[in-house]
Amino acid sequence: MKSRNIVLLILLILIIDQSIKFYIKTNFYIGHEVKVLGMNWFRLHFVENEGMAWGWKMGGDWGKVALTLFRLIAVIAGVFIIRDFIRKKYHPGFIYCSALIFAGALGNLIDSMFYGLIFNDSDPYVQNIAKLFPKGGGYAGFLHGKVVDMFYFPIITNTRFPSWFPFWNGQEFEFFRPVFNIADASISIGVIAILLFQNRFFKKHNEQKNLSTESSIQVDDNVTVI
Repeated sequence: MKSRNIVLLILLILIIDQSIKFYIKTNFYIGHEVKVLGMNWFRLHFVENEGMAWGWKMGGDWGKVALTLFRLIAVIAGVFIIRDFIRKKYHPGFIYCSALIFAGALGNLIDSMFYGLIFNDSDPYVQNIAKLFPKGGGYAGFLHGKVVDMFYFPIITNTRFPSWFPFWNGQEFEFFRPVFNIADASISIGVIAILLFQNRFFKKHNEQKNLSTESSIQVDDNVTVI
C-alpha cells in the first residue's frame, strides 16, 4: 500500500470537515437550526462542544486543556503508528480505518487548538454570527477552542419509554439525539469497521506471523549440537 493514498484520504476528510465547520461557524449562530431539503429527520443544528466527540465533556478549564493535549499526543503518535502499519503490511482495510480515526482526531484537534484564536464568540441571545479573524481577537486562547458540531438526525421524536422499561421508564425518548460533525463520524466509522471486520483484517497478518514462528522453530530443530 502506498502512503500517498493514506495521506490523500486524511487530507480529503480534513478539507470536508473544516470546510463545513467554517461555513457553519460563519453563517449560523449558536442554536440556529435548518432542515435540510425540508426534512424533519435531517437538520443542521449549530452547537459548540468543549469536550470529546458526541458532546461528552471533561470537567472545567483544566479538563479542556488536558483533553486537547491528549488529542495532540495521540495525533503525533498516530503518524508513527500508521506508518508502522504500512511498513508491516497490515490489511489495507485496517490501515484505511486507522486513517479515518486519525483524520477525525486531527479534525477536532484543529478546532480545539485554533478556533478560539481565529473566531470571535457566537452569541445565541442576540443571534450573533462569529467572524473569522475579528479585530478584537478570538473568544479564547490557544488550546481552549470549542469543537463545532452541526449534523442532527432526530429520526424518532415526541415519544417516551414505556412505563415498564427499566431505568428510563416514562422518560422522553429521541433517536438520534447527539449532534456531531464529519470528524466524529470518521472516528466512529473507523472504529466500528475495525470491530466488525477484525477477523478479516488480522487473519493474513496473524498467518504470516505464525508462519514466521514455525519457520524459526524448524530452523532451530535442524541445528545439530556437536
